[in-house]
Amino acid sequence: MTEAGAPASVKEFEERLLDVSVTLPKRLKQCADYVAANTDRIAVSTVAEMADGAGVQPSAFMRFAQIMGFSGYSEMQKLFRESYVGGWPDYSTRLDHLREKGEGSASLLLAEFVEAGRSSLENLLKTVDPQALEEAVRVLSGANLIHIVGLRRSFPVASYIAYAFEKMQVPAMLHSVAGRLDSSSAIRPGDALLAVTFAPYSSETLDLVEAVRGRGVPVVALTDTVVNPLRKLGTTLLTVSEVDFGAFRSLSATLCLAIALSVAVGTQRSV
Repeated sequence: MTEAGAPASVKEFEERLLDVSVTLPKRLKQCADYVAANTDRIAVSTVAEMADGAGVQPSAFMRFAQIMGFSGYSEMQKLFRESYVGGWPDYSTRLDHLREKGEGSASLLLAEFVEAGRSSLENLLKTVDPQALEEAVRVLSGANLIHIVGLRRSFPVASYIAYAFEKMQVPAMLHSVAGRLDSSSAIRPGDALLAVTFAPYSSETLDLVEAVRGRGVPVVALTDTVVNPLRKLGTTLLTVSEVDFGAFRSLSATLCLAIALSVAVGTQRSV
């Protein structure tokens, strides 16, 4: 695989990551997947830390940086540090300090999740695409009926949006797979679909998005990385990255974006 010139912006980086990720061998694909879900960590992590997170050797991560067009990891890191001038997050250091001080008590876990949530919320302000958010509001506010789907970990977000729409008297329908019933036929021309899914992406959600996009129905997707199948399906993509503690991730930033989107849609429809 040949390397192109280095991306000039984080947006260019994300676009190239999407293009190359499908052709990478296993170890380099692990690097791509980890970077896609943790772009906020590049600015503050060493190559050894990123490689450990991806489950590969540092040499593999260096090779990944070169495939992305950089001379090495340091040049790739510089791009992200410049995008976070004066404010890139240092949550890793703070969470490590909490781990060193405690014994895993409930109060310590609460502190750790509060810190992870705070960092996720701060990062949301830096990473959400204002144009994509405005487009999402335009699409949803103009729909006859908003269909909402989100399964498993995404279900709390989808149901919260449905609840908010109900309170604002915005016509909406929450889809689920209870009883394995297929409600896709309820989605008609003039409607819109709001899909919520996180890696590993729900196959039922992806199938529904693909089906309605094939019928020309617009889709707004709330998801966690820019490198995912939803982008290739022509959706309006809103991405949010949640800081994790251990193997668990809260939904702090996701729910914040969800309620902001819901209220914006409700406000626009009442104008």
